Amino acid sequence: MLWIGLSAFGGGLLSALMGFLDSKELFDLRKFGQSAIASLIAGFGFALAYNLLGEPNTRDYIVAALAGAGFDGVSNRILGALRRG
Repeated sequence: MLWIGLSAFGGGLLSALMGFLDSKELFDLRKFGQSAIASLIAGFGFALAYNLLGEPNTRDYIVAALAGAGFDGVSNRILGALRRG
């Protein structure tokens, strides 16, 4: 359960880091912190889900990392839309 959660969390953090490097902006701790919180939520959710489904395999770890990255991207889009009104 812990490793699946960490995979989703790591995928979200990797997505946030890649977004920062692609933006060519100065590092903004607030934006990165929002991504870290979204990644933590994704990791927690995946850990709970896989706890109910059984023993994960290698494919499940990869899916969790990709889902964590996707959750980070979607949450950033939603927060951006809410900020713009």
